[in-house]
Amino acid sequence: MRETLNRLDTELFLWLNGHYTPWLDPIMVWVTERNNWLPFYVLLIGWIVYCYRKQALSLLIVIAASVAIGDQVTSSVLKPLTLRLRPCHVPALQKLIHPVLECGGLYSFASSHAATTFALAASLWLLTGQRYPWIKWVFLWALVVSYSRIYVGAHYPLDVLAGIGIGILSALIGKALYNLISRQSGHQRI
Repeated sequence: MRETLNRLDTELFLWLNGHYTPWLDPIMVWVTERNNWLPFYVLLIGWIVYCYRKQALSLLIVIAASVAIGDQVTSSVLKPLTLRLRPCHVPALQKLIHPVLECGGLYSFASSHAATTFALAASLWLLTGQRYPWIKWVFLWALVVSYSRIYVGAHYPLDVLAGIGIGILSALIGKALYNLISRQSGHQRI
C-alpha cells in the first residue's frame, strides 16, 4: 500500500512539475520565497491592530502560535521522523523534474510552507471571518504558495496536502485555546 501511494504521489508530482512555462518560473520563485511576503504580513498585523484594538494582541498571539505549531510539527517532528527525501534530492528523479531553485533541505514530508500559510489563513478565517467575510481570499494566497512548492520541485503533492491539514489543525487548536482562555478570563470571544 505504501509503495503504491508513493508511486502515485511521484507520478502526480512529475505531472504537475512537468507542466511549467518559462515565464511562470520567476513568479513561482518569488511566490515561494517567504521573505517576499513580509510586507503582506506587516499589512495584516496593521489591519488586525486597527480593526480589533484591545483584542489585537490576543489575536496576533493566537495566529503566531498557530503558525509556529504548524512549522514545528512539520520541520521538527515529521521531517526527521519520516526522512522522506525531497524530489529534487532523489537521484532517479533529478533528470525528470524541472527544478527552479536550489534544492534546499533534505527532507520533504510535510511541507512547512503549506502548514504555515494555511495556519495563517485558517486562523484569520476562524478569528475574523464572521466579521470580515472577504478574509476567505487569504486561502487562495495559501494555496498558490503551497502549489509553488511542487512547481519549484521541493515537495510532492502529499507533502503539501499533509502540510495543509497540519496548518488547518493548528489553527483549530489555536482558536479553541483562544476561546478557552477568553471564557476563563471573562473576555469577549470571537
